[in-house]
Amino acid sequence: MRNIAVMIAFFIVILAAGYLLTNIKTDNKKTNAIVLTTMLLAFGIAALIWVLNVPNEQLSDFGNFWSRAPGFFNGDKLYNTDNDYFSKYAYQSGFMAYILAIVKIFGFNIFAVQFLNVVYQVLTLLVTYLLANKIFNNIKIARLSVLLLMVDLDWFALNSQADNQYLGSLLYLITFYLLFNDKLWNYILAGITLAAGCLIRPIGPVMIAGIIVFALVYVLMKHRDYKTSLKFLITLAVYFVLFSLAGVGIKASGINSYGLSNHDPEWKFLTGLNYQSGGTYSNDLNKFIDTNKSRAEMSKVEKVQLKKQINYLNDNKAWFKLFINKTQTLWSTRTLATDFTNYATNHSPRTVKIINYLAYMGSVVLIVFSWIGSLAMFKNKFDDKFYLLLLPLMAFAVANLIIEVQGRYRIEFLPIISIMAGLGIYKVILSISSIHDKGKVSKKL
Repeated sequence: MRNIAVMIAFFIVILAAGYLLTNIKTDNKKTNAIVLTTMLLAFGIAALIWVLNVPNEQLSDFGNFWSRAPGFFNGDKLYNTDNDYFSKYAYQSGFMAYILAIVKIFGFNIFAVQFLNVVYQVLTLLVTYLLANKIFNNIKIARLSVLLLMVDLDWFALNSQADNQYLGSLLYLITFYLLFNDKLWNYILAGITLAAGCLIRPIGPVMIAGIIVFALVYVLMKHRDYKTSLKFLITLAVYFVLFSLAGVGIKASGINSYGLSNHDPEWKFLTGLNYQSGGTYSNDLNKFIDTNKSRAEMSKVEKVQLKKQINYLNDNKAWFKLFINKTQTLWSTRTLATDFTNYATNHSPRTVKIINYLAYMGSVVLIVFSWIGSLAMFKNKFDDKFYLLLLPLMAFAVANLIIEVQGRYRIEFLPIISIMAGLGIYKVILSISSIHDKGKVSKKL
């Protein structure tokens, strides 16, 4: 009952804040700038307070990036065998190069990474605002999109870690924003930011898939705009050239002789199709990891196990149930972002429980209003280019049906969801205002 009361209170507070934002005039550029700047400053301060109140310890993969930086500058290699983390997942070398650059410039001080993460988050809110306004031509919806994203602690909690999702997400959003503007130089710049985004956060294939489908379906088939479709080809060409050159550069620099390749493609499927773990990483799967064996040997072991898992899914007709479980994990459970900060070590269990619940409430509010927004989109006019954001989101959702999932993997797509949610909460506020106005009229009568 207490949790339900907190949930209701959370929704009321968000609706009240949204109501205030929608009642601030939007016909004055200066007023709009002041409102947006105030929101961004408030978030920036809150995010920095969060960073300063959680441990600096870097956990899991984040620790893998951060802890290896000093050794690299002292002549240590990132890997010793072809079955180490950075030899198997060489595609992570782009973000490792970023971490090395931060250490080179600012020294081995994690606050530099944390502060930059907050900067990227603030810029992400700004680009979300700009995209929402372009899509719906409505500053009120843009403000609400920012509001819903900035209160989602599940979204911003990982800023204390050496996490590649914030910079990657920002670069992908900038790519979409550039593609919204039909100018040749924008398409060229979009290719640059797309390549940079894929270097930092290697989920480029789903972004590229979304862009290609958009160009084919909405640009060529619907509008028969051959000129614009060629511009999209320029973006992709710039991306492929730059990404290929980056791979060569990673090899030449000595960071990773494997470049930006993936030498363990089986692992993501091995975890993703494991019914017992619900398609998530589990310690039980560690028994298949033997760092003393070569990659060739381990690849055979993983393929055998993967075949067993597929047979299990076939024999038990468990594919659909696995897909449902994975979809829930990815989109409706906690991201566990607050857990990754390890703040339970310097806060009481009661505080940890409250923070975890409030973080989850941010996700619940965002997802619920995005449902409402997605339904409202059937009636509302919006720029067709919104599909440029939605298609990569859909491609990402489909890809995660067969590969490993974690709640935190949705972080880079939450800005897109917040735009839909911005429309959703706007419709709810309009409905409440309409009911309130009718009540006033009936009283007068």
